[in-house]
Amino acid sequence: MSAFRYRAFDLQGTPSTGVIEADSGRAARSALRERGLHPVEVIDLGQQARTAAERPGWLARVQARRRLPVNALALLSRQWATLLAAGLTVEHSLSALIEQAESERVHDTLAAIRSDVVSGHSLRIALDRHSGAFPPIYRAAIAAGEQSGELAAVMNQLADHLERGADLQRKTMQALIYPALVAVVALLVVTGLMVFVVPQVVGVFAQSKQALPLLTRLMIGVSNFIRDWGWLALAAGAAALLGALALLRDERIRHAFDRRLLALPVLGRHLRSLDATRFASTLAILVGSGVPLLAALDAAGRVVQRLPIRAAVREAAEQVREGRPLARALAAGRAFPPMLIHMVANGEATGRIDELLDRAARLQQQELETRTATLTSLLEPLLLLVMGAVVLLIVLAVMQPIIEINTLMR
Repeated sequence: MSAFRYRAFDLQGTPSTGVIEADSGRAARSALRERGLHPVEVIDLGQQARTAAERPGWLARVQARRRLPVNALALLSRQWATLLAAGLTVEHSLSALIEQAESERVHDTLAAIRSDVVSGHSLRIALDRHSGAFPPIYRAAIAAGEQSGELAAVMNQLADHLERGADLQRKTMQALIYPALVAVVALLVVTGLMVFVVPQVVGVFAQSKQALPLLTRLMIGVSNFIRDWGWLALAAGAAALLGALALLRDERIRHAFDRRLLALPVLGRHLRSLDATRFASTLAILVGSGVPLLAALDAAGRVVQRLPIRAAVREAAEQVREGRPLARALAAGRAFPPMLIHMVANGEATGRIDELLDRAARLQQQELETRTATLTSLLEPLLLLVMGAVVLLIVLAVMQPIIEINTLMR
């Protein structure tokens, strides 16, 4: 049995859309006609999701691999865990979630998953058929939850993990919105002054035989360059950015670039803490769900963004495979904060590695939030000072010829 999205009209010509389950497209059309509907379009959602990535065209592949939004997935996991804890089966809980879904994409994805489950597939296989919508950690944890019979608890852990990640992302964006707005407004104001104000005011003095001050001549030159070649500079900048992004697709170049980023005094520490938070939180979820440690390390390494740290995780996994303790294997790469290493060592000694990894992830996230707030609080006055200095230079460039003329007249 599969899920089919339909578009139909009733006897009065009123359009109707929805999802119906049937054994085939013909059976779906027959069921719709029995309801008094004339089907216009009937699409097999499961087949559509499986074949979209195989069709030619980058747009179809992107749409097939597009993941569910983090907030939607966190809410879905929390609701799913509540239904499972209340005693509902996977099939019945999916039916309730389908009725509750507000997004068409979530609705269609859940309907296709329910059809696979009803057909006899496990929940993990059903999620794998829609791998573009669910991240690897999600599917791995669900598989472990099915095997251990603790699917509701695993769902709650996944919801906590997703909510923490979304909360960190939201706080970071909120902290950067004001500095970004200040920078954009400052750039627009300075560009407007250089393009429209400076030429009109200083142009009067340029026609005279009086020698203009150096600052004024420099300002006129910059203004002329922006007006004549500004568009070309923007195009060159955009081309350089696209070229840099294309170069970063090469793993060796990106590895070297990430290594330089991590070596920076402030930004490097911030990026290292961010990856450590992702790694510890993911590993805690997987180990706590019963995933074997080597498989958990492989999945946790995929969520790490910086390639040198990802390489350190792979090396640590190899050492763990050879029998070395996880804490020593992670410490050998010198890619993670010492606090995380000590928490892992304590967890291995006490048998509570998932609990201490989760605690370490929370501490790292608090440190990230505090550091982000501190950096943005310093960035705001710095941007204002830079803007004030640039405006002051423009005012001085305009006022110096006026002051010299007044001096000569006296």
